[in-house]
Amino acid sequence: MMMRSKPDEDDYWNSSKFRAFTFDDDDDEFSTLKESKRAVNSIVVDDDDDDDEDDVEKVSWSGEPVGSISWSIKETASSVHVGGQDHGFPKIDSTPSLPRQGSGYSLSSLFKGRPKSGSIQAISESFPDVPSRSFAPELRKPKAEYKDYSDWSPEETVRRMQRGKAYSFETFRSLKDKMLLLDEAVHANDGNVITAVLIFLKKSLSKEILSRELTSREIALRHYIHYLKEMGEQKSLVELLKSLGRTEDMALLQYKEHLNIKDEVRKKEYLKACIGLPFSPEDASHVQDHYTLLERQIIIEANDKQAENKVEVFKKHPRKASILNMPIITTLYYSCFYHYGEPEGTFSSPANIRSTFKISEKQYFLTVLGARAKLKEWFDVDRLFTAKNWFGYTKKKSPIGFHRVVDILQKNNAPVQVLQEYVSLVEDTEQKISLAQKYKCHDIVIDTYKDLKDRQQLIIYQGKVERNSPEDRKIQDLLNNTQIRWKN
Repeated sequence: MMMRSKPDEDDYWNSSKFRAFTFDDDDDEFSTLKESKRAVNSIVVDDDDDDDEDDVEKVSWSGEPVGSISWSIKETASSVHVGGQDHGFPKIDSTPSLPRQGSGYSLSSLFKGRPKSGSIQAISESFPDVPSRSFAPELRKPKAEYKDYSDWSPEETVRRMQRGKAYSFETFRSLKDKMLLLDEAVHANDGNVITAVLIFLKKSLSKEILSRELTSREIALRHYIHYLKEMGEQKSLVELLKSLGRTEDMALLQYKEHLNIKDEVRKKEYLKACIGLPFSPEDASHVQDHYTLLERQIIIEANDKQAENKVEVFKKHPRKASILNMPIITTLYYSCFYHYGEPEGTFSSPANIRSTFKISEKQYFLTVLGARAKLKEWFDVDRLFTAKNWFGYTKKKSPIGFHRVVDILQKNNAPVQVLQEYVSLVEDTEQKISLAQKYKCHDIVIDTYKDLKDRQQLIIYQGKVERNSPEDRKIQDLLNNTQIRWKN
């Protein structure tokens, strides 16, 4: 936890750029994770496709395509900002009490990209009516200027603070006077002044009394939460949230501390302790998954380090990064890449990971397809689509459209013979012809036009293939076939 000296604390509002309280600071602790994630993602997609928002191998917990791979360790600690709308405390002129209620800040909302209203994120986003931080008032003036300080009212004191003139808090000794000063600072709508008064109150009041008084002063409360966050006073912030009845927010704040733990074994133990905190049921499930995932990754990492120089797949495709702290879908991809075919009883088995973390069929299918196609294991790809009906006949079946399958295979440089097998399974005729022309699957284009009995399009396509090639001769034979009744 970051600590500051009293002089630093006194000068806080003069030197610190005003920012709202938020969970999504770019902490230095993320730098290592980002590098590792980029390295592993270089396996997931081609280097030049890293920023492709439509990459079909990137899917969310719901199974729908998104811009990045599922939830990561950073996502469990970062909030999503919604522009143009304040989801926080209501903007009203009076100073209503802050209701004691369940937390609106949810891990699940972070994973899915949807914030909940009334959240602690909202505490951070509710500063639109507070001006940006400017230079703070002067704190030290010649003693002669203090001769009349005992006569200054809260209004005069705040006015002097705003103008940068000398002031003193000595005259505000009773709780009533201190609260009048705070209310006047809030009324002045000056973030510097509010913060200065709050620091004075923090020093001169007990935590219990200050917390009680701030409960009915929402703007001052938001500033105080922001101040504690900026000063790194984690313990005080947790105690404040607890006293306000925001136990779920308190739990999430404690959970965020795992980011400061670099040793994975210690981090795992810390996450295990977090499981007992008062999260919402859905958030508790995500924290449990986080602990289970890291525990699994530690075991896999230790085993794979020993296997790197012995197992063929590791020698042929050396690992580019550690699997520790990677997102669940990246972990599944890694498993499909290096541990495909392992029995479900092993921790590194794709089937085991799918079952443990309840990964949807579509996500699992996309991840396996991407990993095996990257390795050019076309037999595994074929088996992924093969299904038997009641009569024992096999057919190709896919939980996603075959046009998306073709895109994935093409990105992994599948040969034409493989591509045309899946292009032929695309149901939409126009889409099938378009893909077949794009990837030079000539037989599919020719056979489709034949089935449509479209002589004109067949003649046009003949001009696109090489003269005297097998495709050219095939088209000519069809055009000369008098048994075909063409539409035109």
